[in-house]
Amino acid sequence: MSMPEGIVTRTTMTEAREQLATSGFLHVDIELPDLPDDDPPSTRLLTDQLGLENAYLTWFGRAGEPARADFLGDRAAFVVPVAEGVRVRHFHALATERHLITVHHGTLGLLNGFVSRLPVERPSDVVAMLFLLLQEALGTFRRVAVSDLLLVEELEDDMFEQRDPGQVYRLAQLRRRAALLHHSLLPYLQATDEVVSRRLLSREFPQERQRLARQFQQTGRLVLSDIESLQDAARRAFASYASLVSGEQNGVINRLAIVSVIFLPLSFLTGFFGMNFTYMTDELESKVVFWLLAVGLQAAVVFIAVYVLHRTRIWRRLRDDDSPNGR
Repeated sequence: MSMPEGIVTRTTMTEAREQLATSGFLHVDIELPDLPDDDPPSTRLLTDQLGLENAYLTWFGRAGEPARADFLGDRAAFVVPVAEGVRVRHFHALATERHLITVHHGTLGLLNGFVSRLPVERPSDVVAMLFLLLQEALGTFRRVAVSDLLLVEELEDDMFEQRDPGQVYRLAQLRRRAALLHHSLLPYLQATDEVVSRRLLSREFPQERQRLARQFQQTGRLVLSDIESLQDAARRAFASYASLVSGEQNGVINRLAIVSVIFLPLSFLTGFFGMNFTYMTDELESKVVFWLLAVGLQAAVVFIAVYVLHRTRIWRRLRDDDSPNGR
């Protein structure tokens, strides 16, 4: 099977219109400038500039459009999210029986990889090329989700070795990124599932295209599952960190309890013998009584308290908690 007639990437608007009018099987990639937020967009529709008259494509090529999927009779149009590092960007795709047009603002690395794969994949028609592009977009989400999942697992392992407050900040970043991936991909998959499912019900939809559509739907569910696994892992890591903090706080409370066990009887004795009763002041005057009751009794109480703590193995548990590996 030979490659398509022509592939034009990053062409000008005039050249793109000429190619679309003459070529029978073509992928055209249009890179629009990244406009500042305060710069108003052009009022002329991109479809008009390309000679593609369609009243339902007024949004095509417009910056800031949310993810969507529309089936418009002889053509299908998409706003496809792409995960690039810590950002989620979008590109627009319009597929007809003869052409696949992609539009994006600024440089998009996904399209470079897609064009380089075309000689290897050798898609048979525009629809096969479209599904290959949509699969590539899903692959960006999977790669980011798997990479972040490994980072979360490493952070969780590091927590048990040595807890660091900076780990909470990194976990928060990963959790926010997981939420961004999920919130960006889920509406897109819902929109595409509706369009693809409607097409699958049509008897005129060829078997090969049905296979590609089902494969895309299955891949989308798997990628969404990977992102949800990342969210679950981030929540579990936060719970592990909170559990470690709680364990350390319990250790501090145990130490305070031990100190209280030792010094509470001493506080009682000092308070008792400090009372200004006649018996205390008249009868307990000799040094023998002082050393026996004031010092000896307190030493006996401390000895008994330490002995009880040792017999109940509380010291051993505290020592094990303080050791790095819990041994």
